[in-house]
Amino acid sequence: MYIGQVSKDILKWPRPHSPPVVKLEVKADAEYGMPSTHAMAATAISFTFFIVTVNQYKYPFELGLIAAFVFSTLVGLSRIYTGMHTVLDVIGGTLISAVLLALSYPAWDLIDHFLLTSPFCPIFSIAVPLLLCYNYPKLDYYSPTRGDTTTILGAGAGAIIGFWLTNQYAPLNSSSETFQLSFPPISSKRLMVMLARFLVGVFVLLITRQFIRRLALSMLYYWYKVSTSDEEARKRLEIEVPYKFITYSSVGFCATMIVPVLHGLLELI
Repeated sequence: MYIGQVSKDILKWPRPHSPPVVKLEVKADAEYGMPSTHAMAATAISFTFFIVTVNQYKYPFELGLIAAFVFSTLVGLSRIYTGMHTVLDVIGGTLISAVLLALSYPAWDLIDHFLLTSPFCPIFSIAVPLLLCYNYPKLDYYSPTRGDTTTILGAGAGAIIGFWLTNQYAPLNSSSETFQLSFPPISSKRLMVMLARFLVGVFVLLITRQFIRRLALSMLYYWYKVSTSDEEARKRLEIEVPYKFITYSSVGFCATMIVPVLHGLLELI
């Protein structure tokens, strides 16, 4: 995502003009268009999921490949439909993700082992994203791309640290056996447990986001002697990057560490 967001601000290709395009979404209109980061994310997520699970679970190879292709295609088409991207933007985003997947694939196991077992993982997970965010390309005018990038990298950093801690205190049993993908019988009790898990998780994440966000902004406003009513101050580099990173790294950590522990304590398993 960082590569995609930075590429937008380096290439500076405009989004489709309106008219003739009818834009159904205007929130991200201040950003540039090439490449489509939605297409990048959809391609990366769907095909990564397919690649890492095809040998772990018994499901038809063709079915997984079709599912990944359909998902990424639908996301790309949705960006064209909403008027946010051209066909070239979507193709560019898809190709960038495909190249990155191909180049990084040989190192996946090494990266996975490092992020789960290395004592340097927490430091690496915080230092590298922060370094990238603080050195984000400068624009002539404010664009939400830096803030969005910080949000994504922050959430990822928090999630990685949560997985790392979970692995330290509750290591998974590794096995070379192929698992049989099966679905448990659906019952009213199971549905209630699923709903309770969902509601508990969403509640904790929303509370965490609101509390940490306000706390981080208050501390930064006090440190830089900025009025709390100054909404424009949030766009400044020294405030936007730390407050978004702290907020969403906390959310990511809660999602992968705190919420599962809470589910266990409440016996929502």
